[in-house]
Amino acid sequence: MTTFTLIIIGSILFGLWLLFFIFPIDLWITATFSGVKVNLFDMVFMRFRKVPPKLIVRSLILATKAGIKDVTTSQLETHYLAHGNLENVIKALIVADKANLEMNFKQAAAIDLAGRDVLQAVQVSVTPYIIVVPAITAVSIDGIQLIAEARVTVRTNIQTLVGGAGEATIQARVGQGIISRIGATASYLEVLERPEEISKRVLANGLDAGTAFEILSIDIADINIGQNIGAKLQIDQAQADLSVANAKAEKRRAMAIAQEQEMIARIQEAKAKVIQAEAEIPVALSEAFREGRLLGRRRQQPRG
Repeated sequence: MTTFTLIIIGSILFGLWLLFFIFPIDLWITATFSGVKVNLFDMVFMRFRKVPPKLIVRSLILATKAGIKDVTTSQLETHYLAHGNLENVIKALIVADKANLEMNFKQAAAIDLAGRDVLQAVQVSVTPYIIVVPAITAVSIDGIQLIAEARVTVRTNIQTLVGGAGEATIQARVGQGIISRIGATASYLEVLERPEEISKRVLANGLDAGTAFEILSIDIADINIGQNIGAKLQIDQAQADLSVANAKAEKRRAMAIAQEQEMIARIQEAKAKVIQAEAEIPVALSEAFREGRLLGRRRQQPRG
């Protein structure tokens, strides 16, 4: 075998290596027979851009077979380079298309890059989802405490999914609405008899505004009677009033005792003054007798 022959064989082998390893011929053939137009050189350049051609072509074939026409290789590459979940986006577009939901690749990619599971969001939009609201404690006007549990049936609102509030907001708003409605009810018996009225009034308040969901229904799953808050408050108020009255009575008693003690002190002071005055009388008499003032008066009496 001559050197020229070896060169030719080597060139052929090198060409085959280029075709099957540098140029993804098999992938290009698969795309062509699947009705997807992908430039062979574009697939080669994808490798230089750190984009897997197999993922891009497979996603494009999947979208084309599902009847989604507005997806391009450029869009797929951009989403992959932005660290998006390309498979989830394509599957979400297919589910949305089959369910007659209005969604394009741009919307799906934005939802995915926003950190939400776009496939799950579309599935929830197709099949409603139940959000469980934790036990809510409210008090009716007559003072009876009611503990209610609610179930909120929602579906995803694709148009407000990006930037819309999540499940926690729905739970908080529904809980607030139930507390408000029960608090405005005259008697707890009305709530027990017609819990659906509470649900209807809460649902009419548009609690899903600004959220990623559309509320379909609000159902009161269970209502339990708690404490008689009104009676408890009255008892507490009565005890408080009694404590205030006792304090006032104690104050009056203390003032009376103080006045009594002050009066006793005055009486004792007056008695001391009387005793002191009585003690001074003999002294005054003896001084008067000694000075002759007492005798002088007696001598003058006969002359008169």
